[in-house]
Amino acid sequence: MDFVTAVQSNNIPNSTANNFISAAANSSSPPSSLPPASRYENQKRRDWNTFCQYLSNHRPPLPLAACSGAHVLEFLRYLDQFGKTKVHSQNCPFFGIPNPPGPCPCPLRQAWGSLDALIGRLRAAYDEHGGKPETNPFGAKAVRLFLREVRDFQAKSRGVSYEKKRKRPKQKLPLPPPSVATQ
Repeated sequence: MDFVTAVQSNNIPNSTANNFISAAANSSSPPSSLPPASRYENQKRRDWNTFCQYLSNHRPPLPLAACSGAHVLEFLRYLDQFGKTKVHSQNCPFFGIPNPPGPCPCPLRQAWGSLDALIGRLRAAYDEHGGKPETNPFGAKAVRLFLREVRDFQAKSRGVSYEKKRKRPKQKLPLPPPSVATQ
């Protein structure tokens, strides 16, 4: 009798059985010892696997140790083809108009927020996979500048100004009066 049949024959609801099955498939330890991975952790793992797959399909294949900020930029440009955000070019009649009245041939691209979140997850995954923070290609200056340019251009393209949120100054709490030690 296989695992699925054994679990279902013990009068365990199917949803619980599926949780056991997926937990068993993901690890070699008992299902009760691992808490379920968070949505963030799952996305980070998928993003890391996608980037590693991109490196292995690179011509010539590129080892992670040789990866630089330039390779990360290539990866981000590659991802643009799967984007869903309309970004008007500067010569488009709808450039700078928040709600264009009609369709245009401008390409769909990855939204800045999606790219920013992706880079954050990949930076964390790089560190978790043994990379040194000072050699992390996802934290390269070129990547930060690229993200800033994408953010600014997409904001102009949609006619929305991006204003950085300012941090509010922390209110100073009054210090408690000094305690007098009695002896």
